[in-house]
Amino acid sequence: MRPKRQVLFMMTDTTRYDMVGCYGNKAMKTPNLDELASQGVRFSRAYTTQPVCGPARSCIFTGLYPHGTGSFTNTVPLWQGVKTIGEYLQPEGIHTALIGKWHLDGGDYFGNGVCPPGYDPAYWFDMRRYLEGMDEADRRKSRKESTPLEGGGIPAEFTFGHQICDKAIDFVKRYKDEDFFLTISLDEPHGPYLCPEPFASMYKDYEMPITPAHRDNLSEKPEFEKLWGERRIHEDKQHLHLNPSLFFGCNSFADSEMGRVMHLVEELCPDAMIVYTSDHGEALDAHSLDLKGPSVYEEISHIPLIVRGGAYMHAPAGKIYASVASHVDLVPTFLDYYGIEVPPSLSGVSMRGVIENPEGPRLRDYALCEFHRYEIDHDGFGGLQFMRAAIGDRYKLAEFLTDSDELFDDQVDPYEVHNYINDPAHEQVRDEMHQWLMREMNDTRDPFRGYQWRCRPWNTKEKKDWECDGYTRQRPSGKGELVQLDYDTGMEITETVRLKRKALGFAKKEKE
Repeated sequence: MRPKRQVLFMMTDTTRYDMVGCYGNKAMKTPNLDELASQGVRFSRAYTTQPVCGPARSCIFTGLYPHGTGSFTNTVPLWQGVKTIGEYLQPEGIHTALIGKWHLDGGDYFGNGVCPPGYDPAYWFDMRRYLEGMDEADRRKSRKESTPLEGGGIPAEFTFGHQICDKAIDFVKRYKDEDFFLTISLDEPHGPYLCPEPFASMYKDYEMPITPAHRDNLSEKPEFEKLWGERRIHEDKQHLHLNPSLFFGCNSFADSEMGRVMHLVEELCPDAMIVYTSDHGEALDAHSLDLKGPSVYEEISHIPLIVRGGAYMHAPAGKIYASVASHVDLVPTFLDYYGIEVPPSLSGVSMRGVIENPEGPRLRDYALCEFHRYEIDHDGFGGLQFMRAAIGDRYKLAEFLTDSDELFDDQVDPYEVHNYINDPAHEQVRDEMHQWLMREMNDTRDPFRGYQWRCRPWNTKEKKDWECDGYTRQRPSGKGELVQLDYDTGMEITETVRLKRKALGFAKKEKE
């Protein structure tokens, strides 16, 4: 009898990579995620495709970059026709359930309470449904960040995360003998940082180490970053104290809650694959910045990613994959696990090779990170900020359409204080990364591409051209998708192999 094809996919919100103990910060108490890493592969350089909740999730659940999902900013739904992982798996007989934060229906922060296609409505439990189960007093209590939390004032049962995990435990017990894809998506440790004791006071005496990144006065950085960090640039950095105790406490609480589900899956579904990640990070005053936004700084864009293999994708225990990885490869990996053909329209590829052999050939040269705006419903957080960035094992190139650009050398300057964008010694690697970025934007049909990206002030080799790159290619179609028709002949395009990239390295520039 063949093992069941089962996956537990766990997510938190705003957990940057160094908030998980196994990433090197021993002060962070995340024993369950640390245990998961000891059983599988820890990706040491994984990056979000956009450091904002909704867009990041649009990529995580579709396998497309945010610019290809429609949900490239908060409070904007996915475009019609964009499929999520549930819509790929459910027709194949996989029991799919998503319990927790969704953020892709175009509603407000809490969602609209409606189960989208591809998921079991009996287990749909977004934040709106969580709030609708409370009276007015409890609803207000759940959102008041100034609520006294220390002293055990918030029982675990009150929190969104605990209720999510209770429902997930019920699902696992009921369907342990079925093929399933179960997602638990916690809002924690995102504010308002609700958590019970001992977590609420676990970090009350802990202070974050102050690094050169916290003393960055942004003198070499784009103008918008100086506006973003205006309130902090002139602070006394020599006497800076950082104690986000409730944030870290809530993070450890989230680990505890996920551990309940993880250990039940290990007991009842020992052949299941278990995957954990977060949508984006949090600046926490590094580079004089707060929260997240148009940035490739480690604190904002670098996220944890841990994979414990299952019966159909083995992973060696306790190994590390040390090259760059991207959220855009998650959906292809899940499809591969279930033996489902990966559509050629997806922007990523399966990570099977590096999961099964993390010390073998690397998966990709660069990871793409982007930004548009924080949210369409208000004009805060800098408003419109177009960013396209290439992140490699050593270098990061961030291009900002309406501002100056950045090039970081993380080997020479791991705290990313210095900007090498105009340094002649870095010209060759800068230009190579730029060309990769332009090709990736073309290859994924970025709707915001154009000659303005090619003709950066430091790039004197390019000329402005009304025809831009002259790059035209209709989208290849996958199984069950509408087949595109060639403009010149009206006939179906069937030569998808030619159109599909063989790898995520340098795509060929074609004219048709």
